[in-house]
Amino acid sequence: MGVASKRQSSLASCEAANVGVRGTRNGYCSACRMDAIDTVAVGHSTNLVGIPTGLLGSIAFNEHPLPLHISGARDTSPALWSMLDDSTCIEGCLEAFRLYMEAAFDIGPTPNGQGVHRYRSHYRLLLQGWGFDSNSPQGAVLKGWVESRFGLIPTFHKQTLGRYPSAAWMGYLQEKMSGRYHNNAIHLQLDMLYEFCQWMLARRIAPGESHMTLYRGVNDFEEHHIVSRISKREAVVRQNNLVSFSARREVAEQFGDVILEVRVPLVKVVFFAGLLSGSVLSSEGEYLVLGGDYQVRMSYY
Repeated sequence: MGVASKRQSSLASCEAANVGVRGTRNGYCSACRMDAIDTVAVGHSTNLVGIPTGLLGSIAFNEHPLPLHISGARDTSPALWSMLDDSTCIEGCLEAFRLYMEAAFDIGPTPNGQGVHRYRSHYRLLLQGWGFDSNSPQGAVLKGWVESRFGLIPTFHKQTLGRYPSAAWMGYLQEKMSGRYHNNAIHLQLDMLYEFCQWMLARRIAPGESHMTLYRGVNDFEEHHIVSRISKREAVVRQNNLVSFSARREVAEQFGDVILEVRVPLVKVVFFAGLLSGSVLSSEGEYLVLGGDYQVRMSYY
């Protein structure tokens, strides 16, 4: 019996026993350890960056990245890029972005005594929520934005997102479309954040560079979705569609005794500590990175 036939037979046995996705732990079938997520594509067939999602989520793309731009994002904001081009320092760029976003999306401070305060979602609010809990409703909106723009499907939100439909998927969909955080053109705000991040990396932070080494601490590596093993200390692992890393190994060590070291293409960086004025995700040197398959090197704390 071929590998594909064995996999289909094993999955069928799990379903017959009512194990299915409900019996998996972070993607692994508790009965036969077959990977339930293997039958789920890395992403949707369409996206807004003009590169096939299967390629975007592959280690081949990570090794040989291509430029990424969200369709229409820069064309709708010529004033911002003009302001950035005129800025002479990093602080000036941060201030230009803040002022533009406040004016374009009406998210600045409300003048005292002028009208009724109306709740408006904004990108900083989502980042702050992610910092407390990546499985929060704010985290769901961020993962939904990655789905919409880059086509990458999330693999985890509060629990494993295996085959669709399921209770786990319904909970995620409800949170990502919740009106509390999914309003005020929030996807367009995040488009601007990503494009600003890419502009800063290319022009101010790492001009001429294509990759950076980042770290992530985990407690049980075997619970992660391992696509393939290369050696005892190296493997290809499928990350969630949006995932946190740190630029500092000593910070990653605080989150787990297994340290994943990853070489990340800069075009997959959505946010990094220091991109915004203030203290948004700054204490841990955090990077938010698009997911997919990554070749990781494992070491132990």
